[in-house]
Amino acid sequence: MRRARSSLIHQATYAVKHPHKIVPHLRRLTRDTWFRLRTRDHVAYYRAVMKSDTARDPEGAVGSHTHKRWLALGRMQFDYLVEHGLKPEARMLEIGCGNLRAGRLFIGYLYTGNYYGIDISPDILMSAQETLVKHGLQDKLPYLTPVRDLRFEFLPDEYFDVVHAHSVFSHSPIEVIDECFAHVGRIMKPGGWFDFTFDRTEGKEHQVLREDFYYRTETLVALAAKHGLRARFMDDWEQLPHKQSKIRVTRTLGA
Repeated sequence: MRRARSSLIHQATYAVKHPHKIVPHLRRLTRDTWFRLRTRDHVAYYRAVMKSDTARDPEGAVGSHTHKRWLALGRMQFDYLVEHGLKPEARMLEIGCGNLRAGRLFIGYLYTGNYYGIDISPDILMSAQETLVKHGLQDKLPYLTPVRDLRFEFLPDEYFDVVHAHSVFSHSPIEVIDECFAHVGRIMKPGGWFDFTFDRTEGKEHQVLREDFYYRTETLVALAAKHGLRARFMDDWEQLPHKQSKIRVTRTLGA
């Protein structure tokens, strides 16, 4: 069982093996501490993180440190959803759409006007507009909207066939995930589904710098059930070259 990344033993061992990463880590720690002191909640804090990261490198801000990796991760997300039921006629909501790493492919595949992307970061959505222009997707009329939370209050009931969130819950404390679960069922069509990735641990749940959160699968399954959602661990996602795990959520009868 892997040691929690927040433990002092893990951090000391990692530092010995990767001494060149010590200074960048200290810079990140200093920056993140400053942001936490100046923001009122986690969403505001992470919006500040994204603003800082996007100013340096929009593709790096969404977790891709090379353009090749940015392309590969987007393609992997797209191929998986198409292989697991995404149809061109579906209405899709992407939570944390970023700069359209996968969104550009979803937009091109779906019928015009059927893609909705939301993000807490206005800065990364500006980069998303640049991605649209670069890939000539303006005529597909995607909706790109900044949000303050995951209540989805501005969206209609039973509207979306597919909801997707990649690398969102890996940066979210449990109360943010709980808020999403409390409201996502309302906007999903009967028979619709919600796929999300998360950083999985089989040991103690923990976080690193309030940026990276690690959860047990059973914690998220139980939290979904509390809100009338049925959650299924997607085993085949584990075979792909990505560090996160994936769960698919559907509405239970009567929810």
